[in-house]
Amino acid sequence: MRAGAGLVTALAAGALLLSACGPTVGGAGAIDTPTTTATTAASPTTATPSTTTATTATTATPTTTESAPSLTSTATAAPSPTAAAPAYLMTGGTKGDQVRELQARLKQLEWYDGNVSGSYDAVTTAGVRGFQSKRGMAESGSVDQATWASLTSMTRQPTKDELSNTLTPGPAILKQGSTGAKVRDLQSRLKQIGWWSGDVVDAYAATTAAAVKSFQDKRQIPVTGEVDQRTLDKLSAMTRKPTDDELNNVKPTAAPVSAAGLDPRCMSGRVICISKSSRTLTWVIDGAPQMKLAVRFGSEYTPTREGVFSVFQKSQDWTSTLYGSKMPYSMFFSGGQAVHYSSDFAARGYAGASHGCVNVRDLAGIASLFGQVNLGDKVVVY
Repeated sequence: MRAGAGLVTALAAGALLLSACGPTVGGAGAIDTPTTTATTAASPTTATPSTTTATTATTATPTTTESAPSLTSTATAAPSPTAAAPAYLMTGGTKGDQVRELQARLKQLEWYDGNVSGSYDAVTTAGVRGFQSKRGMAESGSVDQATWASLTSMTRQPTKDELSNTLTPGPAILKQGSTGAKVRDLQSRLKQIGWWSGDVVDAYAATTAAAVKSFQDKRQIPVTGEVDQRTLDKLSAMTRKPTDDELNNVKPTAAPVSAAGLDPRCMSGRVICISKSSRTLTWVIDGAPQMKLAVRFGSEYTPTREGVFSVFQKSQDWTSTLYGSKMPYSMFFSGGQAVHYSSDFAARGYAGASHGCVNVRDLAGIASLFGQVNLGDKVVVY
């Protein structure tokens, strides 16, 4: 089992750039950091991107065929109407029971992480903005009637325990002493997200209980080491059905990966080589490709930067500070842009886009890559 899941390594000197995918600037040179224990490594030198895409908004002058009014006209032009400010049910600074309900409902959809406080703070704003963004709404970060109606239609009424942050474990479905196929399935799923190492077995022993405790602790589930329905639902939502090979510890045979078409800058050292044209990520060591993963990028409005960079921060369990969305296995290489797993990419494919990050949809693949990549390893995006 991995010790220190959610590992976050300290970033190199200098502030991170504002990004929709990852850390945001908090004051001069400040950065929001995860609450997990940080491990500091020697700060690598981050290469300056070769290009920076900037978008400048321009306002076109409208053309009209209407004639100018006569100087002798006695008509008085009516004043231009002023657009009414949107009516918000809740916004930054709002406090009370409705905010508690908002936070509890956002938490059901994983757009809010933390205790329900009843205070509409920056984390709540980020969660609302993320919820709105995924549904094509105006990303105000405040709750209007349309946002509230959409949120309540997708969630249930929070319980008293949820509103008061009371965590009560449910009856154990699996626990120490359990055996059989369900235990193998549990261990296989834990292995997919890095909470189990070694072979999958039939017995629920102390090592399985320890892995379950760690999983529960990271997700605000009562830490018992036993699998109740809440734990099982959360684990199932984060993983896929294990294959027969995974359940029986059959080691996969890696298909050979060709170096054909890779950028020359990828052919020396340890490199995450990312091609926008082929939409692939290739992990290369001293010119020899090790693995290849399908990836997607940011949209034209939030493009993924191109150039030569290096990995300066890693986090296995990162949550975007701007949108509140999960970014497992994040490897940051340019400001807030990172290579990370995307459940949205896994579900919708290329119908969607990132906010600038490099999305990977193969959970097992990104978990393996995360374990191999070191701070300072080169990243080439072209």
